[in-house]
Amino acid sequence: MSGGSFVFTSTALRSLELDGDMLARQKHRKKQLTSHHFNRYMLRKEIRDRAPPKPSDSPPALCRDAVVQNALYTGDLEAVRRLFPRGATANLIIEPRGGDMRWVPAGDGLWSLSYEQELTTPLHITASRGFAECLRLLLQRGADVDQAPGGSTALHESCERCQPECTKLLLIHGANANAVTEEGFMPLHLCTSPESLECAKNLLQYGAAITGRTLDENDTPLQVAASNGLPEHAALYLRYGAAVDKRNDEGLTPLVAACARPQEAQELERSYRVCRTLLGAGADVHAVDRDKHTPLHMACKNANADVVDLLLANGARVNDREYGGEAPMHNILKVACYKVSQQPDRIVRALLNHGSIRVWPGALPTVLKHCCGSPRTIEVLLNAYSRLKVTDTWVESVSLEALKEHREFYESVFSLARTPRALQHLARFRVRVFLEGRVHKVVPKLDLPTFIKNYLLLEYRGYVH
Repeated sequence: MSGGSFVFTSTALRSLELDGDMLARQKHRKKQLTSHHFNRYMLRKEIRDRAPPKPSDSPPALCRDAVVQNALYTGDLEAVRRLFPRGATANLIIEPRGGDMRWVPAGDGLWSLSYEQELTTPLHITASRGFAECLRLLLQRGADVDQAPGGSTALHESCERCQPECTKLLLIHGANANAVTEEGFMPLHLCTSPESLECAKNLLQYGAAITGRTLDENDTPLQVAASNGLPEHAALYLRYGAAVDKRNDEGLTPLVAACARPQEAQELERSYRVCRTLLGAGADVHAVDRDKHTPLHMACKNANADVVDLLLANGARVNDREYGGEAPMHNILKVACYKVSQQPDRIVRALLNHGSIRVWPGALPTVLKHCCGSPRTIEVLLNAYSRLKVTDTWVESVSLEALKEHREFYESVFSLARTPRALQHLARFRVRVFLEGRVHKVVPKLDLPTFIKNYLLLEYRGYVH
């Protein structure tokens, strides 16, 4: 039996045969659709190219030759040179064998995987794979640099695949740096990874519009860079005059977009650098989206402690409410147990030191239930109260796993049911109440030993008293 095929059981064969008929009809429709797309592309090209063609120009031909495709997909320069000699046209539209895979009937109960893919060109293939010499040869043979049979140009492909040499080659040969795909993206909008920085530089040098907007959400290149955590891109776009507080259709400024983007632990530092760049350029730290989420709300939701500190240092307000009535403190407490490695306690501590609202005491058991996996967060939170009414509900709120792992800490919490808070803590509490939201400013300036300053700033100790 050939690889990629297998025999179905007799009980399933009839159902699969019916599916086979349906897929055969779909394949027939696909062929018709391919022809339709090709004809539509040729019609668009005819309308676009109103000027009479040069004598050397020739309309593109549809190519299904496997030999040609193999040479292009493998970057075989010698083969490409033989297949496209001087005087031959490089204006081909290719319907490749490849792309999405689908099961199709092969007869006798056998089914095999087949490929489907949109129309492309030799330029698209070579540019997207970084075959610069093959691309250069095709351009020298007069290939149409702005062909877009599949809805995007070769320049879009080279930028999306982070191929700076191919990007520059296309631009040198007249590629439109502001061409728009059928989905509404310019090449600059497709520079979405750190490796695409050189592509972005090339585009801007050849006239890419720094104010270009996407069709779906009206994003600028700066918003794309911010939402993808690209600090070097953001700095580049700002040097070219990008508007630092431009909003998209969702009401997001680049700073809000940078803070709102879901972030893995390894991406936190990049996000911080983007926010630092934007704030350095004058971004509004109080900007809100349609639901009145501020950058601080978003940074707390993503548990990015460095960004939270940065926003607070730039004047972010800790008690601003979004439409649902929640402050940044609510957002960090919701995710504390899921992002323990990202120091949620540090964020809670910073918010409290800047005057954040506290949790209603009656809701503390609920918070304990959801955050018990982060005892540091619980400690910081509890040390914002002068007295606590610890009951059996508190004990029941702590999971057995958390209790087993952090027994000493939770025993110190439960002991408060029988004893009042320590005099040392009560003194700290009174100092913090007196300073209100100025704790973070005043305490570091006091002529006190460092360990006392840290105590006043709610530094973690591993127990409550």
